[in-house]
Parts: sequence; C-alpha cells; structure tokens
Amino acid sequence: MNLKELYINFFISKGHKQIPSAPVVPENDPSVLFNTAGMQPLIPYLMGQSHPYGTRLCDYQKCVRTNDLDSVGDTTHHTFFEMLGNWSLGDYFKKESITWSFEFLTEVLHIPVNKLAVTVYKGDGNIPFDEESYTLWRNLGIKESHIAKTCEDNFWIAGASGPCGPDTEIFYFRSDEEIPETFDPEDNRWVEIWNNVFMQYYKDSEGTITELPKKNVDTGMGVERTTAILEGVNDNYASSIWKDVIELISNISNLPYEGNEKSMRIIADHLRTAVFISADPSGIKPSNTDQGYILRRLIRRAIRHAKRLNIDINSDWESKIAKLILTKYKKYYHELEENENVVLEVLKNEKEKFNRTLEKGLKEFEKLTKNKENISGVDAFHLYDTYGFPIELTEELASELSLTVDIEGFQEKFKAHQELSRTASSGKFKGGLAGNGEMETKYHTATHLLNAALKIVVGPTVHQKGSNITEERMRFDFSCDHKLSEEEKQKAENLVNEWIKEEIPVSVEEMPKEQAIKSGAECMFIEKYPDIVTVYKIGDISKELCGGPHVSNTKVLGKFKIVKEEASSAGVRRIKAILESE
Repeated sequence: MNLKELYINFFISKGHKQIPSAPVVPENDPSVLFNTAGMQPLIPYLMGQSHPYGTRLCDYQKCVRTNDLDSVGDTTHHTFFEMLGNWSLGDYFKKESITWSFEFLTEVLHIPVNKLAVTVYKGDGNIPFDEESYTLWRNLGIKESHIAKTCEDNFWIAGASGPCGPDTEIFYFRSDEEIPETFDPEDNRWVEIWNNVFMQYYKDSEGTITELPKKNVDTGMGVERTTAILEGVNDNYASSIWKDVIELISNISNLPYEGNEKSMRIIADHLRTAVFISADPSGIKPSNTDQGYILRRLIRRAIRHAKRLNIDINSDWESKIAKLILTKYKKYYHELEENENVVLEVLKNEKEKFNRTLEKGLKEFEKLTKNKENISGVDAFHLYDTYGFPIELTEELASELSLTVDIEGFQEKFKAHQELSRTASSGKFKGGLAGNGEMETKYHTATHLLNAALKIVVGPTVHQKGSNITEERMRFDFSCDHKLSEEEKQKAENLVNEWIKEEIPVSVEEMPKEQAIKSGAECMFIEKYPDIVTVYKIGDISKELCGGPHVSNTKVLGKFKIVKEEASSAGVRRIKAILESE
C-alpha cells in the first residue's frame, strides 16, 4: 500500500470522508492559474459554507506551482505534486489534529520519535504563544529541545485579512548523521513534512484580531517529499515515484542518470505536469497566455533538455514517457484515462511546432549576428523569449563565431520576465479566503444565466467549458462550433437581462449526485463532485451542480452586458461580460 492509500485509510478510520481531487485548473478563482495547495478548492467551506460530506474531510489533491520553475532540476523541486490533506470544519481542533498526525507518523509510517521535531507559534503582539500545541507535543513524547518556537513561519493568513491562526510544522531528520540534541529549523537536514494550520482568529481590515466562534483545521503533507524520506533517498527522483520514469529516459537517451541528472529530472517533471494540465477537464492547450503559456513553456523546456541528451526529437520519445506517467496515475485520476489521446496529441503537436521554431531561431541567430562582434542582452533575450533559445545555446553558437554575449544584459531582461511569470503563475492569492466578495458572487450567478441563455439561443449542445471571475468582469468558455452572430449575442444578452428583471429566486439543495444528474442538473466536471452535491436552481431557468456562492435573487445583479466574444480553442468560444449597476 502506498503513502496516499495509507493516509486516506487512516483518516477514514478517524471519521473523515474522502473527497475527490479538484481539477488542476481552479474554477472561478482568478487569483491563481492553478490549484497550488490542497486547501484552495475548499476555500468556500473554510469560510463557513457547509460541505455536503460533513465536517471531517480528507483527500489527495493535484497541485501545480510554477513560481519555482527555474529551481526544477535539483533534488527536491517539482512543478506538479500531490498534497495529502485532512480538514476539520468547526469539528475537532488542536488536540485531535496533533495526536492523529503523531499517530500516523509513528504508528502507521513507523518513523522513530527522535527523528521528529516541530515548530510552534511563539506569540506576537495581540496573539499569544500557542501553549496548547506545545503541551500536546510534549505529552506525546517530543522532547523540549526538539520543539522550536518561532513567529513568522508559524502564523497563517491568506491575504491581508480573514480567518487566520497559528500553525505547527512537523520536521523529519533526513540524514545519516547523528541526530542533534537541539532542533534548529534553519538546519537543512531537518525537512518539513507536514503542516497543521489552526484557524482560530479573524483579522479584519483594520488589523483587529478576534476569536472565531467556529474554528477550522487545515493540514497538508507533500507526497513526493514524504515518499523520498520513507524510502531513505536524498534525491526525490530516486524514489519509487520517479525511478521508472528516469530509467525510461535513460533507456531512450542511452545515457546514465549519473552526470545527466538535471536534464533527466526536468524532462520527467515537466512532462508529468504537462500530462496533468492537458488531461484536465478545462481543455487547456499550449498558447501564449495564462495556463496555456505555462503548458507550452513546460513542453518546450522538456524538448530542449531532450536535445541536450541527444534524443532524436522527431521520434515518439515524449509519447513513451507520457504513456508511462498515464499508466502510473490513471488509477487515482480518471481524467487521465478519458483524455489519454488528447494528452498525446497536445505533446506531439507542440513538439512538432517547437522543432520548426528552433529552425527559425537558428536563422534569426544568423541574422542578428551578421557583421557583429557581440550579441546584446536584448538580442539574447529575444532569441530566448521568441524562439525558446536557452542562453547556453546562444553562448555556444556565439563561441563558434568568436562572438561575446552580454550575459548581464540578458539576466536583467530575464529577471524582469521572471517577475512577470511569477506574478502570472502564482498570483497574489488575493482571492484567498476573502475572494468571494459581493461582485464575484453576482458574477457566479450570471454565468449560470448565460449558460442557460446560450442553450436557448445556440442550442442544447452548448456546455460550459470553463469560467474565470474577478470583481470587474466574468469570462465564460462554452462548446460551440461557430463564431456567434451579432443577433445571437444580442439575443443571449437580452434573455439574461429579462431573467434579471423577473426577480427570480435562487434556491440551493443538497442531494446524491446520481439524483441531481437524473433531475437534469448540469455540471462542468462531473468527476470532481462528491457523491453528495450542492445544486443551485434559478427558477425554471437553470439547474446546476456548483460549489457557489450565489445571490438569493436575480434582481440584485444589475444590467448584464456582453463585451466580447472570441475563440478560446478548437470548438470552444469565449464570452467576456460585465454587470453594470442600473
């Protein structure tokens, strides 16, 4: 039994219900391009909305983080990873959370107590030292010298205000050296494996902190890191999660892992992430914006490193690796099986496109270097950004012509680009636990009305393919094989406004998933919903499975206006719309 199964079984035995992993592309959260943590899809429930599965939940969640993209290639960084989590929504609190974490680590995973250490919140200003967590750890057998009291790293809040509270981080001594008598969180031999967050306070916009009447627990444990620890390897890519993928890359390239670690790790990591993004029900395809940009960048970076290993880029090397990854994970994530052909097609098409781009890039290089003694930082970055030339390739080509490259100038341009990418890929998490304000809530409801209107105007084959909501606007993707005419757009807009004027009440009901589907309720990604679902009904106009939140009556929405209609991807159109106050 692997770590995921051990974890889920353990928490089910403690009265938790397993919830399905949310897609990697979040619905209606414009603050991030991908689900970056196990708690992110649970934000509405941590805010107080009741969860159809109850108050004790556990899962393994697919996550994608690209803010550390340039660190991938070392022993620990990954762009896609799985996060184990267990939650209490106003149910148990610190005692049960800490006791069960300790029990799982020592009795299920058989980790020796002396190899564990923890941090607890030492208190700051209005918020006192977390004495309860400290005492619980001491009573369980963690010695005093293995408990560190810290401030910044042990207090959690999403954004500037909202639910917040202390957390306790659990560390494992990942070394064959003698275990130090005193735990130092800065000593990198101690690796954090689990974090338990206790949301017991509320911080308002003025900075005033009050006790929450209903307290939550949110925990997270990384599958890749913990597996490597349990298997006693100091390189995550040497663990059972990666070993067979690395061996396949080694066989394809006819090169050993030793000496080629960086390129092999990047290929393994980036192709795994590309498989999960392109298999996601949201239908992401490589492009120059948003999630599509990240997908394109990952595939192209994997191709560049495959070239470094002298892999024949025109062979089906990427397909072989992707098929192995699909086989490893489809037991846990059904969309991998359902969208296998889509994944293989995305990888093949992008590979072929990039191969053509590389050839163009070489021609551009010749043009840029004609009658020149050096390559400016701007030109080097242009080759990188437009043609995917790594700076090393530009340097290599320049060296053959006895040219110099302005590396400093390139680094300046690259740093600015990194900052933009980091902002785009990680967002500011401004949605956080406060990302469902009044306007976002209105736009949530407006997407349901637009979906219903398009089914009438365009036809019943229209289905939602994705949406993105901010305080200022809504974006709605839907299946459609043609550009909407002016008449179709006007009709859809008029219908939505008619329904708003009719002041239709919005009702909500929980029911078994099968019953909801039989009753005609629509949903975007059926597999992401649990067995008990929330159904929002807008009169006789719309009935959809949805996590919410929604307004209670259409009359508060204001005036609906379609601003733009355009292609999103093959067979998918996109509408951007706004709500104006009357």
